[in-house]
Amino acid sequence: MGRHRLVLDCGMHPKDTGEDALPNFKAIAGQEIEAILISHAHQDHIGTLPVLMRRFPTARIFMTEATAEIGSVLLHNSVNVMTRQREEIGRTVAGLYPLFTHRETDRASERWRWCPLRQRISISGERAPQREKDSLTFEFFDAGHVLGSSGILLRAEGKTVFYTGDVNFDDQTIMEAAVFPEEKIDVLIMECTRGDHAKPAGWTRAGEEQRLAEAISTAFERRSCVLIPVFALGKTQEILAMLYKFRRERLLPEFPIYIGGLSSKMTGIYDRRAHMIRRQLPRLQLMREAAPFILNDETVRDAALRPGRVYVLSSGMMIPKTLSSVLARRLIENPQHSIFFVGYANPESPAGLLRDAGTNGEVALDPDKPPQRVRCNIDQFQFSAHATREALIDYARKLSPAKIVLVHGDPPAVEWMRSTLSAYLPRSEVFVPTRA
Repeated sequence: MGRHRLVLDCGMHPKDTGEDALPNFKAIAGQEIEAILISHAHQDHIGTLPVLMRRFPTARIFMTEATAEIGSVLLHNSVNVMTRQREEIGRTVAGLYPLFTHRETDRASERWRWCPLRQRISISGERAPQREKDSLTFEFFDAGHVLGSSGILLRAEGKTVFYTGDVNFDDQTIMEAAVFPEEKIDVLIMECTRGDHAKPAGWTRAGEEQRLAEAISTAFERRSCVLIPVFALGKTQEILAMLYKFRRERLLPEFPIYIGGLSSKMTGIYDRRAHMIRRQLPRLQLMREAAPFILNDETVRDAALRPGRVYVLSSGMMIPKTLSSVLARRLIENPQHSIFFVGYANPESPAGLLRDAGTNGEVALDPDKPPQRVRCNIDQFQFSAHATREALIDYARKLSPAKIVLVHGDPPAVEWMRSTLSAYLPRSEVFVPTRA
């Protein structure tokens, strides 16, 4: 931007392994990167940050304080996962796994600069005057996606660029809706995860929560246990808050809830920061009030599948060998049990394949195991932490930027957003980056 070069986010591809999971670092090889700005701590946005920092040791790194706390935990967990994957699938497949070490993660996090929301910061890391025009400045805005998530407003040489990161313009059970800038923007870099799905007519979050409570109640009457695949960050805490409300409002009786170890760490961070952020239910301490039991790689294989239990387990995509994948393989052939999907699942991921398989379809959740016949009860609920496509279009129309760059979406989602924005904003140039 102008004479400055910076990187926005540095994630790990959720479906690839080894070096294939890295961003295309060749595109910036030999260049001087002044700063790296991280929007939030999901794996596909922060998962390879230590690798990038190794390549650009003088770059300054900025993020919100909550993202820094969560990101450190997530990256250490990622080292453990990559080490285990290397042992399971071998060096020839996993490449240079682990891509970074625990020691490197600790050293990297020491260089992270925490930035508050709504404060203009110069690229040097100092608080910038409101009218400073010569240097590049940035400002974080609450994105309403997960704890710590932010959109990033960049200003330099009289021009503005706004990167939404992952955003939600609607209140969730815990997270409140995004508060984004509405000033003149020259370039809008916008996510479009839900671009291929219209918002259902009459849908409300309260109505969807009611539908989930009724589905769990019905499952319990059928003497079922329920698996809800989730992301450890964000979706786990939203579902725990819903289950707490269902109990409090007596929509459901008391029942055991199970989560994984990483989810418990993330939930602890949500609890510690309950009064520090904009959120619904600010007094709710999830680990105390929802009182979940903790499962690990060993105990999930032996846990008794008794009726009236809810397993809120990661990963949300049911990546092989994760807790949700291991438990799903135990449930999938039994019509007594239930698997409820509550958010986005890539159609090509194991979760997407299972969700779309239909009764009596076949699906292989683990490539090392034979396919299984789907006989369990499967249902889909819409609690996405991403903005609806209608809300994204409304925001873009409100800003009416000169250029719009569409990122973070499957090809059908991106194409719908491109064609719709081109029709509504004929004076705006709409770009879809191609993968190098």
